Amino acid sequence: MSDKMSRKERRKARTNKSTKTKTTSKSKSRKGLFKKILTATAVMMLVMFVVGTIAVVAIVSNAPELDEDKLTLALIPEIYDMNDELVTTLNAAENRRMANIEDVPDVLIDAVISVEDARFYDHFGVDLRRVGGAIRANITGGFGSEGASTITQQVVRNLFLEFDKTMARKLQEQYLAIKLEQKYTKDQILEMYLNAIYFSDSRYGVVEAANYYFSKDLDELTIEDAALLAGIPQRPNAHNPLNNPEAAESRRNTVIQRMLSNDKITEEEAEAAMAISVEDQLNPSEDRETNPYQSYINQVYREVDDIEGIEASDIYTGGLKIYTNLDTDLQTHVEHVMQSEDVINFPDEMLQAGITLMETQTGEVRAIGGMREPAEGVRSWNWATDPRRQAGSSIKPILDYGPAINELQWSTYHQIVDEEYYYADGETPVRNFSRTFRGSVSMREALKDSLNVPAVKAIQEVGLENAQDFGQSLGLPIDEIYESSALGTNQVSSYQMTGAYAAFGNDGEYNEPFTVRKVEFPDGRVIDLTPESEQVMEDYTAFMISDMLKDVVESGTGTAAQISGLPIAGKTGSTNFDDEERARHNIPSSAIKDAWFVGYTTELTAGVWTGYDTPADGQIIMDNNEHQLSRDIFREVMSYAHEGRETSDFAQPDSVVEVAIERSTGQLPSGSTPDSEIITEYFVRGTEPTSVSQEFEEAQGIGNLSATYDEEAHAIHIDWSYPEDDYSFKVEVQTGGSGDYSLVDITNDTKYTFSNPEYGETYSIRVTAIADNNDDLSSDPATVSITIPKEEEEEEEIDEDNELNDNNENENEQNENEDNESNNGLDENESPNNGNNENEGTNEEPNENQTEDEPEQENAPASTESNG
Repeated sequence: MSDKMSRKERRKARTNKSTKTKTTSKSKSRKGLFKKILTATAVMMLVMFVVGTIAVVAIVSNAPELDEDKLTLALIPEIYDMNDELVTTLNAAENRRMANIEDVPDVLIDAVISVEDARFYDHFGVDLRRVGGAIRANITGGFGSEGASTITQQVVRNLFLEFDKTMARKLQEQYLAIKLEQKYTKDQILEMYLNAIYFSDSRYGVVEAANYYFSKDLDELTIEDAALLAGIPQRPNAHNPLNNPEAAESRRNTVIQRMLSNDKITEEEAEAAMAISVEDQLNPSEDRETNPYQSYINQVYREVDDIEGIEASDIYTGGLKIYTNLDTDLQTHVEHVMQSEDVINFPDEMLQAGITLMETQTGEVRAIGGMREPAEGVRSWNWATDPRRQAGSSIKPILDYGPAINELQWSTYHQIVDEEYYYADGETPVRNFSRTFRGSVSMREALKDSLNVPAVKAIQEVGLENAQDFGQSLGLPIDEIYESSALGTNQVSSYQMTGAYAAFGNDGEYNEPFTVRKVEFPDGRVIDLTPESEQVMEDYTAFMISDMLKDVVESGTGTAAQISGLPIAGKTGSTNFDDEERARHNIPSSAIKDAWFVGYTTELTAGVWTGYDTPADGQIIMDNNEHQLSRDIFREVMSYAHEGRETSDFAQPDSVVEVAIERSTGQLPSGSTPDSEIITEYFVRGTEPTSVSQEFEEAQGIGNLSATYDEEAHAIHIDWSYPEDDYSFKVEVQTGGSGDYSLVDITNDTKYTFSNPEYGETYSIRVTAIADNNDDLSSDPATVSITIPKEEEEEEEIDEDNELNDNNENENEQNENEDNESNNGLDENESPNNGNNENEGTNEEPNENQTEDEPEQENAPASTESNG
């Protein structure tokens, strides 16, 4: 083999060498880069650790001191009214009793620890395992999405710290928890917690809670009792078993499952405890203290519960100052109307009622009537805010006619045919309450008299989606919508309906109803809770709905709600039992389930519901006028509430025009329209009618009609007069004095010539004025008659002249004969012309010339003259 490499081999060797060199170089470069990154990372982590340590030290150093005076009782929230006057501190002294940890049964301790802090007796105040889980949750769900607070941390947070979910607060909380654990034993800390936690309905601590819900001492609590109590503090109002038994039972079962997984109870005990319903557990104490304005305060806490960034358990133990819109005077009056038999004639004690009273222009709720019974302790149910009852016809302005005006610009006159009608399935009939139909009616009439068929037609025409959007914009929970929703099958509360109706009285601007203006924390921080206003409809929609609803109160179904001197708009509503309910409870046909009245002025809005909890409790009997009770309550409350207020009428916006129209046509009235047929309706500007009705217009009569015969032209000339333009004239002729008239011509002139009439015929001529723009508008016809002379009269006259001439000729002939006879009697020498000599005769002028010249010839006989 040659020592010399071929060119190919040398190229390959160079390539291999180059590749090896590059690979080695690249490997060294990567190692150097990794070292640099590692060094930089270490430096950054060191810097971050140092900075973090400094920050943590700074944050911790600003943490408050543990004040032993605060460890006995939690700081009770204070509630202020609309004038910033203190209303109540929830009767904390009466609603709190302290327990020694030794008196707390193991079953309650096991339940609380299992659901709140399973490793309570093992950690040093901070549970690192829970911290790790919370960090993972916060990375995926955002900071604050899950907490890791131990019981110790909850104690220090409630007593010493702010309520915002920030990293600084969390670090201070952990620091103070560790300090608390160093100073107190686990049992002492647990005792603090059990005596401080809030159990809803103004009850603090386990002793008070056990008595309030079960009428039991602590040592009498069962597994299910302990689990129910342990589950409440997470969300006190939401898990209140008296108010929300289903939610409370679900939470209770969660606690039982935790107890089972922590080996605190057996599986058999768990199953037995969960088999008992919450309703069977409860035995509320009868010696509950009275709390003022409780229906209102219930809603206050519901709204405070919803504040973002604050844990529910913190609200009731953190010393909050809650500023509300409560008018204590109106609240007292509302409770008096609801509970006194002297004001409203309630049929029995079982009939319930709920009312919400709020400012129309701001949404500030002034009073809430949540129950008929006197407020013994904290009520478990609020009939104004809690229930969801079908709205009936009170929904019609919201889902039917409001959207139709807003989307389709219907006028208050818009015509809808009330007739036999079916839903889209073609099988289910839509019935009016009266079971009759009215034919074509205006939207105003349909709403005033609460007709059902026009309401369903309206929601069909505007579209279900538009109706749903409109209702949701007014704060109603309309998650699903159907054609039947037009008649109020969706469930709502008085609180929600009041907020929705107020927007109509506020030029279309919606304000969510609210009881809490602001919340102030012990450190002086304030959260403003006033909702922002939102324009949810056109101002013309709000005004036209309000104007029609005024008719409901003035002359429609809501007349019982009238208040002298107040311009009130409002709507009634009622719901029926289904056939199954009627059969099961033997309910009469005249009974209804719910009765509503929601109404407003420019100042205040009120929504009233009345009904029974269940059909077994009773029914509203229409024959006894019990359906009027909602209107009676409205009238009593609103009359009192408006005392001293100057209440203006609803202002017509520029987008609306008021037009006088003709009732039957919807057009502008003419000069002939009777006053009784002229009505006033509202239109969106630009959609109002412009054409004038001719429904009642009468054409004026034909004047000066005459007919003359022109013998020379052998024609009849017809003339007449008429005072108005834009009319044509129908000319008709009848011959012989009987029979039908025949159309001769239609002309714009006021004269006509009828040629070649028949001699001796009598013609009756009829002329009628007809409006050029309306064939149905015509005058009363005018007639004239004329007889054409007979042609034979002229011939007879000639015959008479001929006969006269013949007589004259005979007379002349007779005279001539007489002359001849006379001449025959003369002598031969005599002449009849004084001589018959030819020369004599030829020398004289003829008598003809003499006759022409002599005037006496004018006295010649006519017959001679005529024969000339």
